[in-house]
Amino acid sequence: MEKIQFIETSPNSLANLIDEKIKIQLEDLKRNFAPKEPEEFLSRNETAKLLKISLVTLHQWSNTGIIKPMKMGNRTYFSRKELTEKMYNSNK
Repeated sequence: MEKIQFIETSPNSLANLIDEKIKIQLEDLKRNFAPKEPEEFLSRNETAKLLKISLVTLHQWSNTGIIKPMKMGNRTYFSRKELTEKMYNSNK
């Protein structure tokens, strides 16, 4: 480890230098911080209502791979994030 010597630096000025650097780092974090959104899973009925389609159409889209279902036991869920991304990218 490298040794650093502080010549003619008082403890107060050293503390002030450290405070300045910490404040700069905190400001950067505040500007660039984006909270992670929790993953929300929708049931078949909620997904059909969101997309304004019937359960039959939802089943067909799941079977053809248009949307990806996730199973837990005998329950089927859909990721709201994936549905939103799919809708935004469907016209490209």
